[in-house]
Amino acid sequence: MGKINGCLKCLFIFFNVLYAILGCVLIYGAVELSAYNQQLAAVSSPSFAWLWVFAIGILCISCLGIYAGCSEKSLVLKIFAGFMALGMIIMMIIGIVVVVFRDKIKHKLDSATAEMVEPYMEDKNLRDLLERIQELGKCCGVKGASDWGDTIPKSCECNRQNGGFSFQSVCKAKPQGTTGPDTIYDQSCSSFIFKWINIVFQLVMAFFFGFAVTALLGLLVSLLMIYQVRRHDSAGGSSIAMKGY
Repeated sequence: MGKINGCLKCLFIFFNVLYAILGCVLIYGAVELSAYNQQLAAVSSPSFAWLWVFAIGILCISCLGIYAGCSEKSLVLKIFAGFMALGMIIMMIIGIVVVVFRDKIKHKLDSATAEMVEPYMEDKNLRDLLERIQELGKCCGVKGASDWGDTIPKSCECNRQNGGFSFQSVCKAKPQGTTGPDTIYDQSCSSFIFKWINIVFQLVMAFFFGFAVTALLGLLVSLLMIYQVRRHDSAGGSSIAMKGY
């Protein structure tokens, strides 16, 4: 008979196998994304080094957990428990950083002025992206139609026959001295943009906080397994019954 309860041991190994598979999937994703690393570096985007570290870390720790469960060695279980405690702390810190970063983005969108938006409006790609956002969100400009200067695009045109995507559309006359549609959307796109940014951040937060909870469970299970190994050794080799826990 083993030192650790059979059901607990199988469950422990099963979840570590799942996370090892997840680590392999993340490594594959990092390989695929690395093909675009040069293009993203050209626009000052962060590299994918963090993804490699995260993926390899998950794979290695999962393999360590599988070995710890199979070997039933107290030292290996203690090392695994240490990684779980460290991982839980790191995931919690990253999750909190994501929350803070999201709030900063919301503050920037809320406090943005025409002068702050103007440099971004000079980029053609960003202008095209904003036009697509305006068509979807039934809005005009990041802070208002003034973001477009004297020429307001057709995507700002407010037609009451078109249903709003996520907001109730309100029309108004175009500003005097501008060219473009006669009636435009009164609402800016800042709320619409943040709505979708917030969805992305919520998914990221759920990912990291979910890993933190999983690491906590892994820590508790590994501590229980360490206790069972010690009890088995001190009892002179008697098996551990699950009903005792």
